[in-house]
Amino acid sequence: MDFAKGRPAIVAELSGNHEGSLERCMRLMDLAHENGADAVKIQTYTEDSLTLDSDRPEFQITGGLWKGQTLYELYKKAKTPREWVKPLFKHAREHGIRLFSTPFSFEDLKALEDAGCPCYKIASFELNYVQLISECARTFKPMVISTGLGTQEEIDRAVEAARQAGCRDLTLLVCQSSYPADPAKFSLRTIPYLKERYGCKAGLSDHALGDVQDIAATALGADMIEKHFTDDRSRGSVDAAFSMEPSDLRKLASDTAEAAASLGVYGVRLTPEEQASRGGRRSVYLVKKLKKGDVLTEDCVRIVRPACGMKPYQLHDVLGRKAKMDLDAPIPLERKFFC
Repeated sequence: MDFAKGRPAIVAELSGNHEGSLERCMRLMDLAHENGADAVKIQTYTEDSLTLDSDRPEFQITGGLWKGQTLYELYKKAKTPREWVKPLFKHAREHGIRLFSTPFSFEDLKALEDAGCPCYKIASFELNYVQLISECARTFKPMVISTGLGTQEEIDRAVEAARQAGCRDLTLLVCQSSYPADPAKFSLRTIPYLKERYGCKAGLSDHALGDVQDIAATALGADMIEKHFTDDRSRGSVDAAFSMEPSDLRKLASDTAEAAASLGVYGVRLTPEEQASRGGRRSVYLVKKLKKGDVLTEDCVRIVRPACGMKPYQLHDVLGRKAKMDLDAPIPLERKFFC
């Protein structure tokens, strides 16, 4: 799934920042597209496809941004309802927006298939839900899987499930699954590791503000960077605290493009500009006149700019040799002057 050229694909995750309004969700899609997102992602679920309506202790959120709510209450507030899916994809097609989604159940996946969703994302918390991974893979569409919270064994299992069921275009995302995330706890070196181990694309799902970590991910070869997006963090929607605003998104697209452009090629290769500048390097100049037969000694030469004479490391080839002819000074020194 290639959305961008010359830099990582930038995916704007809307999540619950639509605040329960279909019209607002569409406005955020437009805004993300206008400000540099290569794709927009939504999350398709209902509170019942994610959890149970229970007051038991394990269903209570006891810390972080959503403290004091039950899981059911949070997901009911943050959901992107299934009945929105068709109008959202219709809006995306009409406005040239690349839209895809994270399903959380087979029913969510069916609704997305009916709407023509072109790609599926598996969230970090569903990494162990291999039945859902396999069902998404059976669509033969590109898949993106976040690896946050996952052990090596769990990632291996998820990748195997996706590939055995038919996925041929896979992107794995490094993810620090806390909200907001602490960039100091990211493990960006995992990006090239995932590429090498699984022979797939890789990138970063970033729940932190700022783009320093995203530039670093770009330098490590990230193919995709996913970040949450809103129009105004001060609105206080469920994911606002760790979401980009439009100016952040524009900067992210620009900065990652600049970082990607600076990577160049693997190995040592001079640019045409560098090749042209090589004439400004040092070379060996004769600074004392020599008569035919005189011996060249170190006090007769200097290593100076520009690079018109012998290279400095070639000087030892002629020291102690005799001049074949009378030599004026200063002149660039050449091997052919000596015998």
